[in-house]
Amino acid sequence: MTDAASTTSDSGVFEPGTPAKKETASQRIERIKREKAPWSIMDDIRRYAREGFASIPPDDLGVRFRSWGLYTQGDGGGTRGEEMPFFMMRVRTPNGLLTSEMVTTIADLSDKYARSSIDITNRQNFQLHWLRIEDIPTVWEELERVGWGSQGACGDNTRTVTGCPVAGVAHDELIDASEIAVQVDRFLNGNPDYANLPRKFKITITGCAHWCSYPEINDIGISAVRRADGVVGFHARVGGGLSTRPHLALLIPAFIHPHQVLDVSTAICGIFRDSDELRTNRAKARMKFLFINHGWTAESFLAEIEKRVGYKLEPAAHEEPPEGNYRDHIGVNPQSQTGLNFVGFSIVSGRISTTQLKRIAALAERYGDGTIRLSATQNIIVLNVPDANIDALVAAADLSGVSVGGSPFQRGTLSCTGREYCKLALTETKHFSIHLAAELEDRLPGFTQAIKLHVAGCPNACGQQWIADVGLQGVLINQGGGTQIEGFDVFVGGGLGVDSAVAHRIGFRAPSDDVPDALERLFREYDATREPAEIFRRWASRVGDKGIHAILSSGGATTASEVSAS
Repeated sequence: MTDAASTTSDSGVFEPGTPAKKETASQRIERIKREKAPWSIMDDIRRYAREGFASIPPDDLGVRFRSWGLYTQGDGGGTRGEEMPFFMMRVRTPNGLLTSEMVTTIADLSDKYARSSIDITNRQNFQLHWLRIEDIPTVWEELERVGWGSQGACGDNTRTVTGCPVAGVAHDELIDASEIAVQVDRFLNGNPDYANLPRKFKITITGCAHWCSYPEINDIGISAVRRADGVVGFHARVGGGLSTRPHLALLIPAFIHPHQVLDVSTAICGIFRDSDELRTNRAKARMKFLFINHGWTAESFLAEIEKRVGYKLEPAAHEEPPEGNYRDHIGVNPQSQTGLNFVGFSIVSGRISTTQLKRIAALAERYGDGTIRLSATQNIIVLNVPDANIDALVAAADLSGVSVGGSPFQRGTLSCTGREYCKLALTETKHFSIHLAAELEDRLPGFTQAIKLHVAGCPNACGQQWIADVGLQGVLINQGGGTQIEGFDVFVGGGLGVDSAVAHRIGFRAPSDDVPDALERLFREYDATREPAEIFRRWASRVGDKGIHAILSSGGATTASEVSAS
């Protein structure tokens, strides 16, 4: 007999009298978000803190907690491990804007509640680990005391709005866009009209001449442009993203005045929110899939934006994307304010100790005015340091074990969380990437060319391997007898700015221990055979995939059949 129970369609529409179907993962998450808004559970989280981890319902733990910047962490085994009753908390930091008091506060919280763990993310946030549910309310209270919080740092909502960390002080910026970035962040974060999106939604708004916050890979990438008549406004790119299907954002053919940025941003966010066709498959739910799978174009997107804002936007201006090889603002740099400087500290892969963090906060207080910023390259920048204090700050930093500037490998290495805490990762990344940068620095002491070396522990691309000169993606290599070791698949040729390109697999994989040898050969050959001023991406294109593979594999390659990447 046919089961005639009522059910819902793939799009969530109620259909009485149709046979019941098993709920898909996407349907389950959409149902959970509809039944109770993730934003509404702060009091519930406080109750769980009193009652203990076992009191947390699965729907809250696995879905709604994310909108409060909370994920359960793994036991260090990645995909082969187990979930633990501890949390990662991401702290939302619009435009990376901080004070020394905020930095000292989070370092103290890490020491007290997070086993002194702390990382800088590639969206200008801090991330803590090992938090117990019992301590979450206290951590929130301490963050709130300094004007900070974790709401909206994860989940199906607008994530932290990023921007240039040296906004307002850079000599070559077109406009200080930090106030606009914060305005958009505050309007969207916690706004019930934009609280249930099909998937995460990433926005950057920058006046930086170098596009340091990567507008090309954001859902909305808003970058400053100067028209021929001298008026400074913005262009918007939409639909950028990486993961397993990289897609560079499309330029919307319109000029946006500063006062129009909030309108345009909310209109684009509304288009995404209302695209129910994206809610049926979370693997294809990011806004880029409107362009990849659903027929949208830059022109049709502009028409819908103008319909929603209620006015026509002016035509786009002529634009010259930056060269893009340096985007990190590292080292000692003069500010636009006479007699002042910003000082960029290179933090390899964003991994920093609480002791180092407190020292940087103290240096910012002693030699500057306490203003600190985080960058999308996982680094820390101290602003407003007078000329007379620079030598003393650099000397004190060296004695403290934190580096001003750094080698190309130190500056260019970025990584995701990896299996140390992430349940989706195949390989460890943080310690590996820090060791790799140090090895290459020791082996190639005269190397001076800018290199982006990005490490991801799985195909989801939180380590941004797709936009690196050399990207490493974690794999498991079969050793026979059912044993596996960790290794990496090598990508080359990625980069943003002029001649933007997505990196591609070169067909070479190696165990983790063999990667330093392979990359030493590659970078040594690049340094010896490049043309004057030839950046790595162009050199790699000239040498070709076969040539790159031959250089990498001269010490022995791993075949694709020996690799498990799932």
